[in-house]
Amino acid sequence: MTSPRPLSPWDFPPGHPGTAFLTGATPQFALSTDPRFSFCLQVPRRHTPDGPPRPLVVVVHGTGRRSQALRDAFADFAERYDCVVLAPLFPAGIDGPNDVDGYKLLSPAGYRADTLLLAMVEEAAARWHIRTDRFHLHGFSGGGQFAHRFACLHPGRLASLSVGAPGRVTPFDPATPWPRGTADAKRLFGYEADPARLREVPVQFVIGADDTRTEELAPGDEAPTVHRLARLRALRANWHDHGIASRLDTVPGTGHDHFAVLPAVRDFLAECVDDRGGRRQGRCSTGP
Repeated sequence: MTSPRPLSPWDFPPGHPGTAFLTGATPQFALSTDPRFSFCLQVPRRHTPDGPPRPLVVVVHGTGRRSQALRDAFADFAERYDCVVLAPLFPAGIDGPNDVDGYKLLSPAGYRADTLLLAMVEEAAARWHIRTDRFHLHGFSGGGQFAHRFACLHPGRLASLSVGAPGRVTPFDPATPWPRGTADAKRLFGYEADPARLREVPVQFVIGADDTRTEELAPGDEAPTVHRLARLRALRANWHDHGIASRLDTVPGTGHDHFAVLPAVRDFLAECVDDRGGRRQGRCSTGP
């Protein structure tokens, strides 16, 4: 018995209530290959199968797992720039009852959050007319950890990258094991950490100017007195040393607050997606 194919918005006649679930803010869809994980989307109301595939923007939650609220924060953006926004959900407790960090590290000893995201992208493409070879990726805090590590392993899949306020960072360092360096990335993940290909990707680092509290960092952190702003600057310097251009946006009057930095994120992504339909993916600026 064959499984039914995923329905798309254009499978319904105009005005059919089924389109309400496949455009605008969608329900949470379980990943068919591993239903422990899921994703939701924001799809423009005018989304059709005509013309080139639409840009895909992936926004990754932090430790609090507010994936739907994050998706909702891009509702107007999706409509204005005619792009689809996908928000994955990596639940807590997958690697054990107290696990909240596995997805941030890409979990080489457990589930593979990077390949799970790629599977979500492919499943979304079965329903919506989206570009899957390259997509725009943003994450903040725990999502910022995920985003920059994903970029180390899969730079060729990215049209742009926005990294927000990660609490722990993985610099390009061939002498230090993962996640403090990239020495054993090939053994753990099957991919070399590749700074050369990341040089082709527009990169934003973004953080609140007042994100300097260290008590919010994880217990047992290897550098408990070094705050997120210093860590982000150090990561940016490491990438600069490897020839990767980037821009650093510090948001005045803001601490560790994802939703307060989103205007700066949306401004960056708007340049990358392009308000005329995203046909210039990956050409946004990465100034000083």
